[in-house]
Amino acid sequence: MSDAAQPTAAEVRAAAEAVKTALDRHLAAVERRSGEDDPAVSEAFNQLAAAAEAYDELLYDRHDEVTPFEIPAAPDALPPYGGPEEPNAISVLIRRDYTVAEPQRLLAQARRVEAAEYDDGADDEDAAGTVPQALGILFGEFEPDEIASRHKEFGLEEGDSTLWVTAAEEPPEAGEWLEAPFEHIDPQGVVCRFDVSALFDDDVSDGADGDEEDLEFVEDDEEELEPLDAEK
Repeated sequence: MSDAAQPTAAEVRAAAEAVKTALDRHLAAVERRSGEDDPAVSEAFNQLAAAAEAYDELLYDRHDEVTPFEIPAAPDALPPYGGPEEPNAISVLIRRDYTVAEPQRLLAQARRVEAAEYDDGADDEDAAGTVPQALGILFGEFEPDEIASRHKEFGLEEGDSTLWVTAAEEPPEAGEWLEAPFEHIDPQGVVCRFDVSALFDDDVSDGADGDEEDLEFVEDDEEELEPLDAEK
């Protein structure tokens, strides 16, 4: 950074005072908190984080020094909600990740669905000959929530997932966003967000491992019956 662009000593001092003020506000909000998820505490935390970051940058630019503080960013951190107070429309965005753990099971289930489409019960061997074809058949036949609840029957293993609810003043025009459905999401329009991740499962006890083995035994029993209802 050039000398001309460097912040002045007064700007650094003002940023330090802003951190002190934000600290006082954060402590006051914590002392008055009304519950575990008090929005006033969250807002004060965000203000403190912003003030500390600004001070750290100015301190480095002016004096080539840094603070010993680091504000961790939560994986589900969102800015304060800034959408309409009474939204007339909402959008629900869902992402679920899976591993194709058992490709042969996936193919077999897709072929069963395809066979059920023929009155004579004939099986079209080419219809589900590859994993992408099988995925297209199964996700075309079953609702995503049913896939999620029966994923092991389809040879899939769950990964991370997230669900966002966003608010808007008015619903979009028909077909308006179909070309890029997940772009241009305003973070301040997110009403709520729910995440599921193996990242949060670090504290699994030895007893829980035993429970997982019991679940695998039950799943084996289910495989013998394996009713495949293809109704939507």
